[in-house]
Amino acid sequence: MLDLTQTPTRPLVAPSVLASDFGAMAADAQDALDAGGDLLHVDVMDGHFVPNLTFGADMIKGLRRHLPDAYLDVHLMVVRPQDYVKPFADSGANGFTFHIEVCDPYLTRGIEPKYLIEDIRKAGMTPGITVNPATPTAWIEPLLDHVDLALVMSVQPGYGGQSFRPETVEKVRLLRELGGDRLRVEMDGGLDPDTSRQAVAAGVDVLVAGSAVFGAEDRAATIKAMQQPA
Repeated sequence: MLDLTQTPTRPLVAPSVLASDFGAMAADAQDALDAGGDLLHVDVMDGHFVPNLTFGADMIKGLRRHLPDAYLDVHLMVVRPQDYVKPFADSGANGFTFHIEVCDPYLTRGIEPKYLIEDIRKAGMTPGITVNPATPTAWIEPLLDHVDLALVMSVQPGYGGQSFRPETVEKVRLLRELGGDRLRVEMDGGLDPDTSRQAVAAGVDVLVAGSAVFGAEDRAATIKAMQQPA
């Protein structure tokens, strides 16, 4: 299985199952991996942090049962990520990435990011942290030494199929400079063989792609083009 803590020799492509055929999700996800995908990205939405509902722990468990060797990169767009650490770890998630926007420095909601990161790591998952397009990287910079992955949203989260926002690339440059080779820098939103060039040039090493992969006539060619951007 992929070790996401190791610096990759080329950009990794993470097909997002949000864009897969929900009626045949495991088979469609396996096809994306067989076409060259490196890991699977799983978007979890609670209908509160974003206006949409998607997957829960049982879906993760189902994917793990059918895809025992796949790295499951779980991105939680939820208000209370701390409630999902144990259920997702027990279901077979490998990576657990949460949004800094739900963390409260005054602890009125009981979310302290460093403690949450510790709980994620103790549960056996790779901790990651995310920023929305409007959120400055300064919000997560103090936490970069504690996480293994920083995810930059290049669209407003909640729905697939949105257009890439090029102004978010500058965040990648800052995070790459601050995190060095140790930190995986991931980008999610509107990525395809064209936009991924900008992302990789700025320092992204994990490219999340939903409709670009699952909607492609030739998935293998699309993934290869993203893994080897000109």
